Amino acid sequence: MNAPVYTHTTVLLNETVDAVLTEPNGLYVDGTFGRGGHSRLLLSKLGPQGRLVAIDRDPEAIAAATEGDTRVSDPRFFIRHSAFADMHAQLAAMGVDQVQGVLLDLGISSPQIDKPERGFSFRFDGPLDMRMDTTSGESAAEFLARADERHITEVIRNYGEERFASQIAKALVARRESGSPVRSTGELSEVVAGAVKTREPGQDPATRTFQALRIHVNGELEELQQGLNAALALLAPGGRMAVISFHSLEDRIVKTFIAEHSKEVFDRRAPFAEPKPMALLNIARIKPSAAEISANPRSRSAVLRVAERTDAPLPPVHQKRRRGE
Repeated sequence: MNAPVYTHTTVLLNETVDAVLTEPNGLYVDGTFGRGGHSRLLLSKLGPQGRLVAIDRDPEAIAAATEGDTRVSDPRFFIRHSAFADMHAQLAAMGVDQVQGVLLDLGISSPQIDKPERGFSFRFDGPLDMRMDTTSGESAAEFLARADERHITEVIRNYGEERFASQIAKALVARRESGSPVRSTGELSEVVAGAVKTREPGQDPATRTFQALRIHVNGELEELQQGLNAALALLAPGGRMAVISFHSLEDRIVKTFIAEHSKEVFDRRAPFAEPKPMALLNIARIKPSAAEISANPRSRSAVLRVAERTDAPLPPVHQKRRRGE
């Protein structure tokens, strides 16, 4: 019997690559290689001196880039097994201190969702794993087997924005104490369905809990904050970062980060000193087209934000106007 073939439709493919590509012979980072949709298109548009370093924490993504028919055979391409939060260290190890662009496609890929053994989806029964890097860390089942009710409640409420977080946590702990802790996605879905009394139209009651546990197990929001800082530190003046998020928790972090670095910083202790120039220009916020959403419903919640690195101070006239002089 042949192994199933898992496919992934890259979201906002052309929009992301067009936004991040400013210099065909520059060096770029794809911090979330996945199945390589963005990387392959970016490589096709790079010049002969251009280079692309891809990063992914999922061993299956690394295998997809380096083995078999899916491998990327291009001397301008390099891939590293790592969290994108560590991109600065990964590039430094290669002797690189500046790049022309960084792109991040957050969340999980279709092959991760569609493989029952990865434990990401309530649509298939499989081990309750949820780790993006299956070589390290604690699985979702292991977390639920040792965390107390308060901790489980906080995770589900904070990362899933779930109204029934306390009821779900209480049911999970009660099942564990009865001698039958949840170990599979099917068991988790069953417990959540029994604890959630009202359901949102068109949404499985387990949706928010699965999201919350996945985010917690992988430290996704912490990695995002660290990754944005690393990207900013790496970007050369005029270089761009392009970040695709899929839920409000991610998008809020990206939006806030860009906003905070798109302002001049004044030292109140030295009111007549020149302000520290803003580090980023807010370039764009892009949503998928109706045609893309129709062809790929998983894209409907995606938001692409683009910002450009700048170290240039504002003109003196503008500085005076901002300072009320």
